[in-house]
Amino acid sequence: MATRIVFFGFVALSLSLLALAYDQSPLQDFCVADPSRPVLVNGLSCKDPKTVQADDFSSSGFHLSGNTSNPVGLAVKAVTVSELPGLNTLGISLVRFDYAPRGVNPPHTHPRASEILTVVEGSLEVGFVTSSPENRRITKVLQKGDVFVFPFGLVHYQKNVGAGNAVAVAALSSQNPGVVIISGALFGSTPEMSDDVLARSFQLDKNVIKHLQTKF
Repeated sequence: MATRIVFFGFVALSLSLLALAYDQSPLQDFCVADPSRPVLVNGLSCKDPKTVQADDFSSSGFHLSGNTSNPVGLAVKAVTVSELPGLNTLGISLVRFDYAPRGVNPPHTHPRASEILTVVEGSLEVGFVTSSPENRRITKVLQKGDVFVFPFGLVHYQKNVGAGNAVAVAALSSQNPGVVIISGALFGSTPEMSDDVLARSFQLDKNVIKHLQTKF
C-alpha cells in the first residue's frame, strides 16, 4: 500500500512539473500586459480591465514583406506579448518569416514553445533533430499551403529551396517563446565562451574557433 501511495505521489508530482513547463492558463477573461508595473510575475502584470481598449488586442503590418538583405537572407516579424499586450497569459504568439532565395532560418530552439509553420509562398526545406543519442534529422520539403510541426525544445531550421522569395507564418505555444540561435549562442556569447571548451566540443583548432567567434 505504501509503495502505491509513493508511486501515485510521484506521478502527481511529475504531472505538476509538466504543467509548469507551459504558459499558465488565464484565470479571467484577459490580462492585458502592463509593462510599466514593477511587480515580478511569470509573465507581465495586468492592466486595470476598465482601461483596456481594442488596440490592446490588435496589431498591424503583418502583411508587409521584411528586409532580407542580411547574411542569412531572412526577415522575422514577431507578434509576441511585447508587440501585442493582449496576448498576456493566453499562451500563443505568431511570427512571419520572409526568405530570400537560399535564405535560411539558422538552427535554433524555442525554450518555451512548440511551433507549427505554414508555407504561404514558395518552397522550404524544413527539419528538426531529435535528442541524444539518436540525433536523427527529420526533414521535408514543403510547398505553398503545407504545414509542419517543430516539437517543443528541439533544434530546427528552415531553408528556401525555391527560385524566388518565400513566406511562412508560424504559431507558437507561448506568449513569449524566446529563441536560442545555436551558432550565436555558442560563438557570440557575452562574455565569450572558452575557446578551449569550444575547440574540444567541436574537435577544431583554436584558431578556427577564434575565427568563428569574429563572425558573431
